[in-house]
Amino acid sequence: MNSLSIFGTSSDAGKSTLSFALTYLLHHRGISVAPFKAQNVSNNSHVTDNGGEIAIPQHFAAEAIGLKTTTNMNPVLLKSGTKNSAHLIINGKSVGEKDVHAYYRDIKTLQPIVKEAFLKLKDEYDVIVAEGAGSPVELNLMDKDLSNIYVASEFNTKIILVADIERGGVFASIYGVYKLLPKKLRENVIGVIVNKFRGDITLFDEGRVIIEKKFGIKVLGVVPYKPFNLGFEDSQSIMNYVQDNSKAKINVGVIKLPHISNFTDFEPLVADREVALSFISNPAEASVCDLIVLPGSKRVVDDLAWLRERGFEEILSSTKQKIVAICGGYEMMFERILDPKCVESKQKETIGFGRIKGDVVFGKEKIVKKGCYYLFGSMIDGYEIHNGVAKKRVVKKKNLYATFVHGIFENDEFRYRLFCKIDKSYEGYDFKEYKAKAIDEFAEHINLHVDIDFIQKALTVKNLV
Repeated sequence: MNSLSIFGTSSDAGKSTLSFALTYLLHHRGISVAPFKAQNVSNNSHVTDNGGEIAIPQHFAAEAIGLKTTTNMNPVLLKSGTKNSAHLIINGKSVGEKDVHAYYRDIKTLQPIVKEAFLKLKDEYDVIVAEGAGSPVELNLMDKDLSNIYVASEFNTKIILVADIERGGVFASIYGVYKLLPKKLRENVIGVIVNKFRGDITLFDEGRVIIEKKFGIKVLGVVPYKPFNLGFEDSQSIMNYVQDNSKAKINVGVIKLPHISNFTDFEPLVADREVALSFISNPAEASVCDLIVLPGSKRVVDDLAWLRERGFEEILSSTKQKIVAICGGYEMMFERILDPKCVESKQKETIGFGRIKGDVVFGKEKIVKKGCYYLFGSMIDGYEIHNGVAKKRVVKKKNLYATFVHGIFENDEFRYRLFCKIDKSYEGYDFKEYKAKAIDEFAEHINLHVDIDFIQKALTVKNLV
């Protein structure tokens, strides 16, 4: 069978959620399918079953259909670096900082890595759903485009365009992207999905006719807007979360660090109807919060300086404020952050907030692992991604819960104990049950509004080239 590329006609068109949904739906039709993204740019990553690091969307899509997660699903990952550089992860392993200009100059050296990962997946699965990145027709970068142009050309994938009607200019974006694609790739476009429609969907009937008759592109579906608060790819995505606060009892503020990472840690809080979640950027907002979360950070020393500049030090140093500090946030709570080999910054010693005695030391070797941890009186499934090393991976002291481990809020027992101390009437909920139901409902929403039969048939038609 052919594999499938998902191209957005703009950034944040909904490629990740649609790629996940199509992977899920094809799997449930009995097709052997796996998610893939050649190159991702995100501070939000997870640990795979084979001990590497990949971006959240591919990990999420694989986990949703019970696949073992592997670094082949996202062979190239870029995270925040210093100034004009990026932190480069290849096949799940950190290879350090890379100058952005050098990265693009040497992009052809990454093509064999992407090819090998894709072919390994294709040996195991019949269909690969390859999510694109940004726009596939950035004309000055098309020869350097791994996720869109390279994958679609090298593997002759069928292509679906995804257009965000909420942005406006949907006709121009569809027509422009289609016409600017190389001829070979235009021939492989099987249709377009118009995403995030609000209002009476019949109002777009004429729009459908225009796209099909004037542009010659089949409309595979017009998808009404539906919130899906899972599998966030980047910090911009999580800012679009939708929460019902009508029954909220507890206010939780997550400090929105400039280099915030692993923000999927907070999906269980978004889903919790007894919690009003907000992302805060100044101490005044913290005054109304029952709990402050200091999250993970890809640039710990830089974000620590930002917190001080913003005036957060008094709050974060206090024993009066309930605080959960995770990974990079945990590291900031020590007396000193030592980076003798300049792994993360040129600053070899940084004074922390001092809530935890001792030092955290940055090592060259990144710790990337997952498992079941005994934390705060509960057995918690979680994962670690950090360069910092400390004597303990968890500290509990007056009003402070601090750990290297991500995923703690997914544990119902931990959330219940924590929030009952804030409000005794807190009842809690089953996050795993919520997640399974949300995944199934969103996939069914896509199934109702997208022609999956046509897509499945297109994947069985032999390509011309």
